[in-house]
Amino acid sequence: MTPGTLVLLHEPNATAAAWGDLPEMLRSYGLDVIAPDVPDDTGPRYIARVSLTITATDPAPPLALAAHGTAGPLLPGIALAQRAAHRPIAGYVFIDADLPRPLRHDHESPQNDVPMPPDWPEAPCGYLRTHSDRTASSDHDQAVREARLRGWPVTEHEPPTAVAQSLSELLMEL
Repeated sequence: MTPGTLVLLHEPNATAAAWGDLPEMLRSYGLDVIAPDVPDDTGPRYIARVSLTITATDPAPPLALAAHGTAGPLLPGIALAQRAAHRPIAGYVFIDADLPRPLRHDHESPQNDVPMPPDWPEAPCGYLRTHSDRTASSDHDQAVREARLRGWPVTEHEPPTAVAQSLSELLMEL
C-alpha cells in the first residue's frame, strides 16, 4: 500500500522531535509525511489536537497512521475523527507501540481511555519492532505476539538498516 500521506504520531506528553530525522528520511523515499506536534495532551485532547493539525496540513488521502508507544491505543479515535472528516484510512502501523484495547467499564481504567469504534480496524494493520526501547521489551514482545495472532505483518527492525527503510517496507506489505 502506498498512502497519500503518512502521519507519524509521537507518544502523548512528548513532542514530534522524538522522531528525530525519521520524517525527512521517509520523505527521501518519496512519502508525503506529517508529524503533528502535540506536546502536552493525552487521551481525547491528544486526539482532538492531532486531528486539528492533520486538517490544517490538508493531507493527500488516503492516510496511513503510524503511532509510537502509548499513542498506539489512540489510533482508533484518531481514525474515527479522520473518517468523520472524509479522509479515508489506508492502514495503521504500530511502532514499538501499545495496542488498542476495548474500553473497560471499571474503576481501574486509565483516565485517558477512549472508546474504540466497533468497526476498528477497518484498514490493514502492521507492527514495527525497532528494539530501541529495551525497558519495555516484555510489553512490546506481548504486542508483537498479539499482532502476529491477529495476522498482521510484523517487521523486526535490525540495525544498520534505517528505521525509515523498515517502516517503508512494512507500509508496502499492508
